[in-house]
Amino acid sequence: MTAETNVLVTGGAGYIGSHAVLALLDAGKRPVVIDNLVTGFRWAIPENVTFYEGNVADADLVARIIREERIDAIMHFAGSIIVPESVENPLKYYGNNTAASRSLIESALTNGVRHFIFSSTAATYGIPESSPVREGMPTLPINPYGMSKLMTEYMLRDVAAAHDFNYCALRYFNVAGADPSARSGQSTAGATHLIKVAVEAALGKRDSVAIFGTDYATADGTGVRDYIHVSDLAAAHVIALDALLTDPASSHILNCGYGHGYSVLEVLDAVDRVTNQMLDRKIEGRRAGDPDELISDNRAIKSRFGWQPRFDNLDTIVAHALQWERKLSR
Repeated sequence: MTAETNVLVTGGAGYIGSHAVLALLDAGKRPVVIDNLVTGFRWAIPENVTFYEGNVADADLVARIIREERIDAIMHFAGSIIVPESVENPLKYYGNNTAASRSLIESALTNGVRHFIFSSTAATYGIPESSPVREGMPTLPINPYGMSKLMTEYMLRDVAAAHDFNYCALRYFNVAGADPSARSGQSTAGATHLIKVAVEAALGKRDSVAIFGTDYATADGTGVRDYIHVSDLAAAHVIALDALLTDPASSHILNCGYGHGYSVLEVLDAVDRVTNQMLDRKIEGRRAGDPDELISDNRAIKSRFGWQPRFDNLDTIVAHALQWERKLSR
């Protein structure tokens, strides 16, 4: 590996993509960003990073970028991510996630890019038969969002079997937090992620925080999730990139989480601790399809890539999210 590794980051102006750009820069790589700026922010891309505004399904544009920027690998974050919206508008998700990914994969192959890192999701498992969730468990998505991502995993698998091409699909659990130096963070208006919602409420941007269900089979009755700091997730992508470049014959599908979880109430308690104030909590009914507990078995990514989280602490995740939210308020 040299410092001259050129990586096309799709969706690099978004929440997770922008952190991947920072991680690539910190690792001495050269990211190049393509983003249509529908949900991303131009200001999220550092000034020294080459940026193209456009769609990943624009084969001519992607081909030109690959050629002009001498792209070695692709990190694919572009797509739609709101589960309820995917149920209401499934064709949007099969278009933005599955069909656009198919076009991007074809562009990669046609133009000689042989390494592909894909932003996948724990939603590919649906409601798992047990927790922690292992990579080998059945993939039975219960919504179009999860299915649209799983279909892309299948395409990558089949393309890797047929061509000189390798990939890593990283299945995210609950991504949270922000860059520790406050260079980027979650900036989308109306976000639905619990920690983002809670720090907004702590700063008076929302009146209260909704708790959807208190009758789950968990210690305190609220849903338990595996929260992973976005910077640890971004670091996993850089490690995956190095693994693909080092061993072009190997591909990977790996969970990205901490292997333990926190309940909704534990998260809200952490926000109370970090802010030294009490959030106004509103109890509401369960949301359809929410499992009691969703925790990753992360042994594979640790053993295969040597990935070691740096921010595996709930109060740290909350503090970084709060620091970013305050910066957005200025």
